[in-house]
Amino acid sequence: MVKRLFAPSGLLSRKEMEDTARYIKGIQLPSGGIPWFRGGILDPWDHVESAMGLASLGFLKEARRAYLWMMRVQEPDGGFYPGYDDIFPVDTSRKESHHAPYLATGIYHYFLITRDRDFLKRIWPSVEAAVEFALDLQSPHGEIYWASLPGNKVYKDALITGCSSIYKSLECAILLAKEMGMEKERWHQAREALGNAIVYRRDRFDRTWESKERFAMDWFYPVLCGVYRGQMARRRLRQMWGVFVERGLGCRCVQEEPWFTVAESCELVISLLCAGEYIKGIELFSWLMRNRDRDGGYWTGYQKEEDIFWPREKPTWTAGVVLLACDALMRLSPAWDIFLKLRVPPFYVAQEELPPLGRYAAK
Repeated sequence: MVKRLFAPSGLLSRKEMEDTARYIKGIQLPSGGIPWFRGGILDPWDHVESAMGLASLGFLKEARRAYLWMMRVQEPDGGFYPGYDDIFPVDTSRKESHHAPYLATGIYHYFLITRDRDFLKRIWPSVEAAVEFALDLQSPHGEIYWASLPGNKVYKDALITGCSSIYKSLECAILLAKEMGMEKERWHQAREALGNAIVYRRDRFDRTWESKERFAMDWFYPVLCGVYRGQMARRRLRQMWGVFVERGLGCRCVQEEPWFTVAESCELVISLLCAGEYIKGIELFSWLMRNRDRDGGYWTGYQKEEDIFWPREKPTWTAGVVLLACDALMRLSPAWDIFLKLRVPPFYVAQEELPPLGRYAAK
């Protein structure tokens, strides 16, 4: 059941949040798929993010249909292609490792809200296959390679953001397995190795392409997804706050661009809550209302120098993460703390001093 709570200044009213959920619902296809916008592409990760936003506002039938869509298009190896036109793949060049297990995050979110064991039993084989797909791409050093390529080839590099997402997905998958009466020792071990790699083996990431440290997600995703908690999380967020965040505008997507995006800003809001920075989170969220349109959707981002919304798109996944941030701030649903609460503690002990973030770190 979705609760009705008083909204502090800077947050959305109940009607405004429902309008945003209805915006997503209005773009969902009869198949259950949720493209970025009408006529746009559909990717599995953002599809799940949109479904989670719907579920957090009580649009459970629509969220369920979205997860059934995942079952329908999943490949025999457990993976998903990166782009679909409804149920048809339009990009078969790869299957990205973080796309598949994010299904576990979405299903655990849905289960926290509904406690629907029948649905969990129905979709469990897809969750299990998706997790195993990702773990088959784990290197001996702990990181999980970016993608599976045609011809049984693997792109042997890794992303901090993608691996952080997988780290969270493994936590949710382990919890779902327990609900199914299973102990997944391999999943525990894989998550432990992955956490160690993210914290201590920065050299295992961005080895064959340009460093992604200039992207905000590389900075805060390890906090959002539970790799860092408490004081360590606060330290990490402070390291790059002045680089990515501008008062009144939000979080930049890329450090050198005057482009402030709603999705990254909302994910940073949740990251702040994970680190115990509630007041900062409310303040950051309040800056994003300039991007809200009358139909409840949100423009992707605001370009400061040109004073325009850019691109002229209102993605469903942006609306979805707005609702997830509202849920985390206002405790709307039983799943409000899915990112805030670490339900499967790590066994590794993070070092006292954070590793440097590289040449992009604030001086």
